[in-house]
Amino acid sequence: MKDGQHTLPLAGKAEPQSGSLRPQDIPGSLLDGRPREECGIFAVSGIENAAELVFLGLYALQHRGQESAGIYSMDRAGRASVKKGLGLVSDVFDAEKLTALPGGTSVGHVRYSTAGGSLQENAQPIVARYANGPLAIAHNGNLTNALDLKDRLVHEGALFQTSSDSEVIVHLMARSRHRDVEQQVDDALAHLEGAFSLVIAVGDALYAVRDPRGFRPLLLGRKDNGYVLASESCAFDIVNAEYVRDVEPGELLRIRGGKVEKLRSLRAAPRPSPCIFELVYFARPDSRIWGASVDRSRRAFGRQLAREHPVEGDAVVAVPDSANSAALGYSEETGIPFELGLLRNHYVGRTFIRPSQADRDFGARIKYNPVREVLEGRRIVLVDDSIVRGTTSRSLVRFVRGAGAAEVHLRIASPPVRNPCFYGIDMPSKEELMGSGHTVEEIREELGLDSLGYISLEGMTKAVEEFGPFCDACFSGHYTAPLVDIERQLDNSLLALAR
Repeated sequence: MKDGQHTLPLAGKAEPQSGSLRPQDIPGSLLDGRPREECGIFAVSGIENAAELVFLGLYALQHRGQESAGIYSMDRAGRASVKKGLGLVSDVFDAEKLTALPGGTSVGHVRYSTAGGSLQENAQPIVARYANGPLAIAHNGNLTNALDLKDRLVHEGALFQTSSDSEVIVHLMARSRHRDVEQQVDDALAHLEGAFSLVIAVGDALYAVRDPRGFRPLLLGRKDNGYVLASESCAFDIVNAEYVRDVEPGELLRIRGGKVEKLRSLRAAPRPSPCIFELVYFARPDSRIWGASVDRSRRAFGRQLAREHPVEGDAVVAVPDSANSAALGYSEETGIPFELGLLRNHYVGRTFIRPSQADRDFGARIKYNPVREVLEGRRIVLVDDSIVRGTTSRSLVRFVRGAGAAEVHLRIASPPVRNPCFYGIDMPSKEELMGSGHTVEEIREELGLDSLGYISLEGMTKAVEEFGPFCDACFSGHYTAPLVDIERQLDNSLLALAR
């Protein structure tokens, strides 16, 4: 692109200097209420009744977002349809709604947001009337300069319908001085900072792109004579699609007429930074992302955890379901039998019952139940993927002791979570994170454990080093993409204090 072709001046494009913004410099008050989404994307090109496949794909990706779901489709006559709403995929869609979404091009999205962001208007895909045909955008990730861009766009007269950072992309495309769609997409992407795996539908074309650091996964698959895109490979399995490859960091693809074309690559980042927390917790264990089996990665974490923190025990028990693979790895390494000591209720949704303040364990009890015959009188090695606030961990330890366990030794298959994530996974503010400001011994005492061990950051990354390097900001505090909005808010706060 030539200079002068951008409507907005580019901002925040310089690489962050190491230590320029430290986690301890970020007040929790600046983090509260910001939309920090976890999302899943599934899209289809060139297959009739595409929306039905998208519906199934979103089912497989439901773990990535439970607040809202949406499906966009376009038929051969160029007519666009969209259905979306709050709730699970099965709550939002039925046979009648899917019938009203005809065509061979379809984009779907499941979304999770923090309090204040779960509004009907923020459900995706975001759809707009566009000069080059109907437009729909599905986004997984967080733009770290969304507020900065939105302020500039509003100053130029833009009207925003949602509080989602994804809508910024629509306005950037609409304000591009180019007429060609590819160049408009290109123009918009040049302004973005942070994490974005995107599917953009314009007319009968699908565009797929990942940010240059590749924070969030996006995979390409093939089914019959068409193509599919998904956040995880487990979504290919449910529609019997064949995995082709990952969309590479910074790569922009166009899918149209049964062909996949690589249009260009965005400016290269110093190094890729896929999120290691996807492997720790977020992705489904039957998925492959970045070439790594999620199940095998978690087993490797469990084996390394056992080497770093062995303990004498009678049974290894997982906190289901995300820690199952890590617990199996711990069991394999130590020879301590793996047993089902906690069961999870998979049918828990939102409840209208408001328990009393005295019932501290209600939230955990409605999700988990102990198997007393496994736990009673035994030394239990309880394996979990992470400790965030510590609320659930505290309740689970009480469950296990209440079921008669003689000892409870907690082993965590990730390092202490000390910092919030700004790249697409919802996490509390720094002040709310148990691993921030507390030693391991203090956490052990607080949770009432006989012993506590976390895998080291070095051990975790070494276990999956062939698929790295990774972003580990939530553990290390090293943010690899500029935090433009946070830095601006921090500057404003300091200015206000100076006055």
